[in-house]
Amino acid sequence: MRLLVVEDEASLARHLVRGLREESYSTDLAVDGAEAEDLVAETDYDLIILDLMLPDVSGFDLLAGWRELGMATPVLVLTARDSVQDKVKGLDAGADDYLT
Repeated sequence: MRLLVVEDEASLARHLVRGLREESYSTDLAVDGAEAEDLVAETDYDLIILDLMLPDVSGFDLLAGWRELGMATPVLVLTARDSVQDKVKGLDAGADDYLT
């Protein structure tokens, strides 16, 4: 199973990637939206774990753009943004699940 983690916070990204690899998942890391876009364009992922607060683009916008292009890869939003409004916005943008 091939996963993409999109997370700019170094410590969290390192722990997520290490844990997933220890469970034998092939895992790539993107630290910003531009890198995520490049990786998604060149690789077929089975799951994307997406942070919403990226340095160069909103995760909401990144996700909505992927869905507008017809990308059906499941996306799990993993974020500190825990308001009901943010959860609804994330799910409306195309997230398959939203964890805070």
